[in-house]
Amino acid sequence: MGPHLPGTADFGGTVALAPEDITIGRLEEQIEWYDRKSRYNQRSYKLLKGAEIVAAAFIPFSAGLRLSVFVTGTLGVLVVLFEGVQSLNQYYANWIAYRTTCEALKHEKYLYSATAGPYSTASAPHVLLAERVESLISQEHAKWVSVREEAAKTKAK
Repeated sequence: MGPHLPGTADFGGTVALAPEDITIGRLEEQIEWYDRKSRYNQRSYKLLKGAEIVAAAFIPFSAGLRLSVFVTGTLGVLVVLFEGVQSLNQYYANWIAYRTTCEALKHEKYLYSATAGPYSTASAPHVLLAERVESLISQEHAKWVSVREEAAKTKAK
């Protein structure tokens, strides 16, 4: 039989985590997920916008040098493609939404760890933490769905 971990109970060789540990585990997983997704969307957005700016800047340059219409046309097509991919994938909106949720989750973690804010007077702080974490995640999901629906309506027009 393995070592007994604090906050756990041993049930015939199976270790069950205490509710506090499950809540903190979920919180840590969500902070890591939102942080990773925020960074990915930030990088994607900046990469596409940077490439779009460079391509757009070279259009008048290539036209001024009287380069082939193929070169100038290709640069124009690239600008449209980069903007289209960004629009479809909503990298900027996702970056901001995921970063906002990540920071809100970190805020809850710090308040809980310090027994501050709403946790200072809660009779069951881990229950309150679980409810507040799930509420933040649900709100972010609802916003995500709303943005997708709005983007679909805009594209349909």
